[in-house]
Amino acid sequence: MWRTLAALAATTLTLAVGAQTAPVPEIFRDADLELGTRLVNEHKCAECHSRRVGGDGSAIYKPQGRINTPGALRGMVDYCSTELNLGLFPEEVTAVAAVLQRDHYRFGVSRPASAPR
Repeated sequence: MWRTLAALAATTLTLAVGAQTAPVPEIFRDADLELGTRLVNEHKCAECHSRRVGGDGSAIYKPQGRINTPGALRGMVDYCSTELNLGLFPEEVTAVAAVLQRDHYRFGVSRPASAPR
């Protein structure tokens, strides 16, 4: 039993550390994730998404759909803020988009192509 608990704890720690050190797209590098989480809850984003797509609203997050880059994700959050008259400041839009990146989209970090030799 203790070995199972120790293995579970080690796996959980590894996953937590991995999530914190996962590559972050440059556009979200300095985003305030705590602020973004608070704003997502405060503005009831999940409830709005649920009304639009049904279920728990998570079907709206389709990385292979229209939103396929970090910039497009930030733009969509800005669009929602404007359309719903939320009045989010640019840093708040980035914070919300960064939370969506972390929790749903997980876009990789783009690296410049190698120079030809």
